[in-house]
Amino acid sequence: MALLFSFVLSVSPARAQNVLGSKELNVPATLVAESQQVQAGQSVTLAFVMTPKPTWHGYWENPGDAGIGMSFDWKLPDGVTAGKARYPVPDTLLISGIMNYIYKGDYAVLVNLVVSEKVQPGLLPISVKSEWLACTDEICVPEQDELSINLEVVGPDAAVSLNNAFNAYREALPRQLGSQATFDVENDMFRLSVPFPADVAVSKPYFFIKEDGVVDYAAPQTVNRDGDRLIIETGARGDALDTISGVLKIGSNMGFSLKATSGDVAMTGIALSNSDGGSGGGQSQANLLLVALGGAIVGGLLLNLMPCVFPILSLKAISLAKAGGDETVVRRDALAYTAGVIVVATALGGLLLALRASGAAVGWAFQLQDPRIIFVLLALVTAIGFNLAGLFELPNLNFGNKLTQKDGASGSFWTGALAAFVATPCTGPFMAAALGATIVLPPIAALIIFAGLGVGLALPFLLIAFVPAIRNRLPKPGAWLDSFRKIMAIPMFLTGIGLIWLLGRQIGTDALGLSLVFLLIVTITLWWFGGGQLKGLSRGAVTTAALVVAVLAGVWALPGEEAMDSQKVATASSATLPSEPFAEARLSELRAAGQPVFAYFTADWCITCKANEAAAVQRQETADAFAAANVAVLMGDWTRPDPAISKFLEKHGRAGVPLYLYYAPGKDPVILPQILTVGTLTDLVTQSEFAANAH
Repeated sequence: MALLFSFVLSVSPARAQNVLGSKELNVPATLVAESQQVQAGQSVTLAFVMTPKPTWHGYWENPGDAGIGMSFDWKLPDGVTAGKARYPVPDTLLISGIMNYIYKGDYAVLVNLVVSEKVQPGLLPISVKSEWLACTDEICVPEQDELSINLEVVGPDAAVSLNNAFNAYREALPRQLGSQATFDVENDMFRLSVPFPADVAVSKPYFFIKEDGVVDYAAPQTVNRDGDRLIIETGARGDALDTISGVLKIGSNMGFSLKATSGDVAMTGIALSNSDGGSGGGQSQANLLLVALGGAIVGGLLLNLMPCVFPILSLKAISLAKAGGDETVVRRDALAYTAGVIVVATALGGLLLALRASGAAVGWAFQLQDPRIIFVLLALVTAIGFNLAGLFELPNLNFGNKLTQKDGASGSFWTGALAAFVATPCTGPFMAAALGATIVLPPIAALIIFAGLGVGLALPFLLIAFVPAIRNRLPKPGAWLDSFRKIMAIPMFLTGIGLIWLLGRQIGTDALGLSLVFLLIVTITLWWFGGGQLKGLSRGAVTTAALVVAVLAGVWALPGEEAMDSQKVATASSATLPSEPFAEARLSELRAAGQPVFAYFTADWCITCKANEAAAVQRQETADAFAAANVAVLMGDWTRPDPAISKFLEKHGRAGVPLYLYYAPGKDPVILPQILTVGTLTDLVTQSEFAANAH
């Protein structure tokens, strides 16, 4: 019956309007704005809030075998444009072999309106004529309504109040998966391979395709789990497309929006039951959050042992030494330090999630892929190093005496903030899985994990502050403190040297030379400021202005992306273990040829990566073993942004580097630990050869 009415509607629009007449709507719509006020140059979200009567339902944008999606005929003022409608995750309805994609309860369809900068303040009338289909299991009625709402364009300083109901509307939308899926149509079968972490639970998974004519909607869908992939198989209708899109539903009102390109897909893995998608260990999202949070806290704790964090910890060590075991001071500073760490770790995580939601393929430590941020960090570390060495003193801070409460807490907060920022290039045990879980968890849960990473990083100082047995072992302040402070300048300068090397790797030696000129200006300015302090002169305002100009000029002088690309360092072929640049196409080619493959993903700013390369990867024993077994080596360099590598990391549940994979011929990849030894790598070859001989 639904199919009959949708057919009548599609061939006779005029008749469809007559069917409605003046009757009360069965799926009435209300047009609501997230804010009645909007600023020129900004956007505002509108919601078509649909409230079906009992037994009635509406349709998704692709209704399936029968039905009609919503249409929108906008009447907008000049300078206002409407975006594409965004629909919540739908449900299925199968009647007499006809599959429909529907909404049984209340739902909201969201549309963004963009207001041009040229629109003047004042009233902004919005109207739209919308048509949709309302159905029960027995009858369908085409419906329409003309909806309108008056918005107000306000100035840039005007207050804008938001409708909190839109939080729930957005929660019902599918999240962006971020990784590229692959589909294949062969022998009347459609298969879709979706990157999806193995430890994330799914319940009654189902793929809703947006393009019509590709799949048989009524055909049952079989879902297999193969490691970090979900593979969906169903009947095909035979239309050949290069790309498709759709929504993968993984639970009640939960789903991911994805895009897929044509490729080879095999139905491998273990079949999931219709009632539960499984998760390897049956984890729910709540359990996943708890496990990931624990991993983040332990991983953050272990970051304190990483070389990249130690220089910043030296600042905190000086603070503790000055406190000399004073319970009030130590606890105050520890809490302030913890607050700084958590705020920055959470803020970086929030920015990472926002960039992913906007479609950018980024991962943890994304900010250090930008040479401008590295230059600013280099200037900051250099200034801290010279301050510790005694070249100058920070205003209102006296390292020889006890700090005031305000200065001490403030200094500890910013020390924690800097520690969290500098710690991001480091990854260690427990961190990879924890940060990988943020890819699929809801945003609030993901932010909790990022905050947990900060708690772990600050945990040693919290223990010192709140465990008397540890705190009482702190040395008392004395003359030794000034010498200790100067010694702590050494790791700061070593960090500066590392940043200079990293900057050179990213922008080339010519541009590096120019940036070092500006760094020299920063150093001379600080020396001049310190000299004035010795003479009792106030040079703070001039020094601050000069430093701001020097840093901004250095950032401005750094090359753009095109110049950076031309400076890419090609050292892989001359390394002890030669490699090719990573590409998924090359990986597929090597695997199809039956050749074993070792793929590793690294970055120049990743201390763990460099340590593994020195200790295990770039060793002659490893190179000899790989050469004897004809192992192809692919290296993914993530020093600078690379969307292809970012998406590949997400496929394997990783938000950052390092990642080490070994592909034995005809086998699924083995994910290696984040701390490597020569034996770890050479044993891979030995085990593969033994298995091949036994077979």
